[in-house]
Amino acid sequence: MEALSKIINLGILAHVDAGKTSITEHLLFKTGVIKTLGSVDKGTSQTDWLPIEKERGISVRAASASFVWNNTQINLIDTPGHIDFSAEVERVLPALDAVIVVVSAAEGVQSHTETIWQAAAALGLPVLIFVNKIDRDGVDLLRLKENMNDLLNQDLIFIQRVEAEGSQYAKLYDLLENKDALYAESALAEQIISGDNQLLEQYLNGITVNFDMLLNALRMQFQSRHIFPVLFGSAKFDQGIETLLNWIVRLMPLAIGDYEKPLSGIVFKVEHDDRLGRIASVRLFDGTLRNRDNIFVSGMQSMAKVSQIRKLIGLKQVETGVLLAGDIGVVTGLSDVKAGDWLGEAKSNNLPVSLNTALLTIQVFPEQEADYPALVSALQQLCDEDPALDLLWLRDERALHIRIMGFIQLEILQAILLERFKINAQFGEAQVIYKETPDAAGEGYDAYTMPKPCWAVVHFKIEPAASGSGVVYQSEVGVNDIAGKYQNEIERAIPLALQQGPHGWELTDLKITLMAGQDHVMHSRPGDFSIATHLALMSGLQQIGTRLLEPMLSYTITAPEIYLGKIISSLTQMRATFESPEIIKHNCIISGNIPLATSMDYSVKLLAITGGKGKFASRFSAYAECPKGEGKSTPYRGVSPLDRSKFILKARKALQ
Repeated sequence: MEALSKIINLGILAHVDAGKTSITEHLLFKTGVIKTLGSVDKGTSQTDWLPIEKERGISVRAASASFVWNNTQINLIDTPGHIDFSAEVERVLPALDAVIVVVSAAEGVQSHTETIWQAAAALGLPVLIFVNKIDRDGVDLLRLKENMNDLLNQDLIFIQRVEAEGSQYAKLYDLLENKDALYAESALAEQIISGDNQLLEQYLNGITVNFDMLLNALRMQFQSRHIFPVLFGSAKFDQGIETLLNWIVRLMPLAIGDYEKPLSGIVFKVEHDDRLGRIASVRLFDGTLRNRDNIFVSGMQSMAKVSQIRKLIGLKQVETGVLLAGDIGVVTGLSDVKAGDWLGEAKSNNLPVSLNTALLTIQVFPEQEADYPALVSALQQLCDEDPALDLLWLRDERALHIRIMGFIQLEILQAILLERFKINAQFGEAQVIYKETPDAAGEGYDAYTMPKPCWAVVHFKIEPAASGSGVVYQSEVGVNDIAGKYQNEIERAIPLALQQGPHGWELTDLKITLMAGQDHVMHSRPGDFSIATHLALMSGLQQIGTRLLEPMLSYTITAPEIYLGKIISSLTQMRATFESPEIIKHNCIISGNIPLATSMDYSVKLLAITGGKGKFASRFSAYAECPKGEGKSTPYRGVSPLDRSKFILKARKALQ
């Protein structure tokens, strides 16, 4: 592996409204990419280019830019901050070498801040924190530092001093910039020195530790995630932006790659162009990509030919014909590529992490029946760009179902369908996505031997498993009873067979063992064992019985202390759990877990309870057992294996 000409691949992440896009706008302005500053509030920011983004003042899609600062090329990806669009962030993270996490000085560490912090940790990405909005009235940086230490990490290092925070006249002093003032902040120097054994030994032996040595130690500890530098500023008043650029170049790891190695790159974004078709944004880790190259695409499981390669220069795409290891570019010609696909070899240490889970399912239908084919095509295209939508198209029922994170996402989707595809889409009632798990141990059996030609006999043991364990499968059957190719078909069929249980929801937390079975030398086909697996598992689960699991949210409520009693009463009614409330300066902070089913509109209810002064923040926690009578079943989509004859006819394509 070799370091390339100086390239830094960097993401900027935050909870919604922390000011992330405004900071990006200032970075583009400082580096000469744009001539005038745009505004999120006025809908003129350069990286929010969708009409709905400009209208709503929130980022929906990741946006890329490339600029140069101090002879270093910085590829910056601005990501959505709203939790409903966290799937977009998930796809971007594996393409990065480091991240900037923006924290609002006014709001502090919020729920989504913690989520993206944990995701960066899971991928081993170094994190630089930029505390924005230090000009806001009432900002208390001492309390904010305590908040960040408690909720993020104890190894934060504050490399600036702020005076007169809480006003537009706030002053910033870079403690590692002024060499003369360096040891006036001895605690800062000692924090860096104590993390470097060689430097610490020199320091203890009385050897002078100069600025360059200290900076190098900070850089190494930052890149190895042993220390997390914190900068301050205000995008509104252009405070701290140039300092942020300088520290990006000083600290961030340079892209590493090898031009000669086999191709390896990840597609972190897919867009559609009327002329060029699908456009894939790619981070190349190894190898060299050229126009007209034939490459392997993981999602397609086939080869595809590159038509054109472009690179970002500022905000514009410029055709280059080549993309080198370590860089980010745009590729056309990959007709079936999807966001999240790998080009060439996948990197095991760059696999996506989950920031959130789609917990709602909803049916989509066109206002005009004549638009149905166009709606199908539009949703398929949007699912290529955002696979988390997980489109389910039931052709026979002419029904379209998608999964969503929340209702803001639904509003945005409706606007995109209208603006981009000219389709007026309507939505059914959102349903909470429950899951099912077996009530007890039991067996599932089927002998699919008629009508000929077919022969597949399977006998499964079905057992409950530990919460969060998912699906575990094993076979105790030898290849003399069921040939290996048929056993492979059984294993492939199990996840499909468990997508819908007796209550209509996906099965989880169970162990399946193939105990016995039989194939036939003349009559067996691989598809027979797929059919038999569906039939055996569904009949077994029906006899055993399943119980529902419901999605739980971890939540935090902040409100004036005088409303504590009313809030606790409302939480009890919603089957919420909560810890002892914390009282700080006449405000109460309540945390705990709450079912999604009872709390979907709680943020609105809380405003009513508290006269508009309460704040409710939540994120997915886990699936937990649902009390009897509280959950909801959903109709089986398609033909159920419990209708054995009809299911077989459908599987054999004999049913229209």
